[in-house]
Amino acid sequence: MNGLSFSDICCLFCCPPFPSRIAAKLAFLPPEPTYSFIPDESGTKFALKLSDRAEWQYSQKELDNFEVFYTRTSRGNRIACMYVRCSPNARYTILFSHGNAVDLGQMSSFYLGLGSRISCNIFSYDYSGYGISTNKPYEKNLYSDINAAWHALRTKYGVSPENIILYGQSIGTVPTVDLASRYEVGGVILHSPLTSGMRVAFPSTKRTWFFDAFPRCLQIKGENKNCSEEREVSTVGNGTRVLNHIEKIHKVTSPVLVIHGTEDEVIEFSHGLAMYERCPRAVEPLWVEGAGHNDVELYGQYLERLKHFVSIELVN
Repeated sequence: MNGLSFSDICCLFCCPPFPSRIAAKLAFLPPEPTYSFIPDESGTKFALKLSDRAEWQYSQKELDNFEVFYTRTSRGNRIACMYVRCSPNARYTILFSHGNAVDLGQMSSFYLGLGSRISCNIFSYDYSGYGISTNKPYEKNLYSDINAAWHALRTKYGVSPENIILYGQSIGTVPTVDLASRYEVGGVILHSPLTSGMRVAFPSTKRTWFFDAFPRCLQIKGENKNCSEEREVSTVGNGTRVLNHIEKIHKVTSPVLVIHGTEDEVIEFSHGLAMYERCPRAVEPLWVEGAGHNDVELYGQYLERLKHFVSIELVN
């Protein structure tokens, strides 16, 4: 998460609203692409090629487990998708929405390792403006990106909703919660979730501002609609009604596992706690004592908790 400049602060408080600009400043930091898709002679199938910056940890043989392709979003963006066959007998497929400042190439080794250890296949995608996905990263694109990924997973691979686990990490929890509020799935994992953009930038913020980033904002009084559809709303001080990210969590009817490091320096631990407290079907959370924003996966209890969630809690 990058900071706000003086001009951005002025835009926030002197001449709001610029929701997409605020969202970009608070959340989006796409890296230079670390991979490419190499088409075959027909131009219809692609092979994954990783650069050195992807830091691939396995052999070329393991890359044969990766299937890559493009799909189109409702906003006309072409996004890169990746399906990783990690386990031949996998019951669940994880639809993984990754965090900020990484792309599919950098996540590829992690996906293979994670899926192999918890016996799940992994399906992931790059947000618009990340990796080789087209257009730019805006909040409104996040929702159409995950919708396109969802439909690709359902139609191309025939995975039914009860066998899909939605996994959102950091900024990826934004589209994950949105999708989970509309579809019942096998389970949901929220890893270092944020409640809203303003609450990340200004931790003392308690109210929902109409120009907040990631509120799933619908300005009822005006013409500016950042939602793809009208949904539940709440009223803020100026009479404008908005649907906040944290206020959508109660619509999630699937089992939810919340994971957060207690020393997270990017998204405070209080965000994860708040999301957990509002989940109707939250299971026992994983609070990783001493972990920050980028090292939760290095703690032994991370994998153990995921295994228990997937193989015992969801099955029973």
